[in-house]
Amino acid sequence: MIFMIIKYLVTAALVVIISEVAKRNDPVGSLIASLPLVTILTLFWLKFENAGTEKISNHAYYTFWFVIPTLPMFLLFPKLNATYGFWVAMLFSIVFTVVLFYLYQLVLGRFGIRLL
Repeated sequence: MIFMIIKYLVTAALVVIISEVAKRNDPVGSLIASLPLVTILTLFWLKFENAGTEKISNHAYYTFWFVIPTLPMFLLFPKLNATYGFWVAMLFSIVFTVVLFYLYQLVLGRFGIRLL
């Protein structure tokens, strides 16, 4: 139970630190947010919880493939946010990412890469 609380506190602290840095400095906040810190933390948590090597390796492998279809959202969202406001931009970006992910996994499936 203590370990679960530590996981929550460390992970939440990371999000709070990134948002506080981003409020003061857009480029630095974005740089920190773009680092795979959550993935690295997850890999540590899995290791500390004695997850097997295959489980840890699979997490890193699938994370690579899942990041790719999310990247266009970071170009689309700022344009939509400036034009339509935050909520419309966020909703459209989420829908766009889900559709893109669906199409992406169809394409990868043709190459024998199965994500879900």
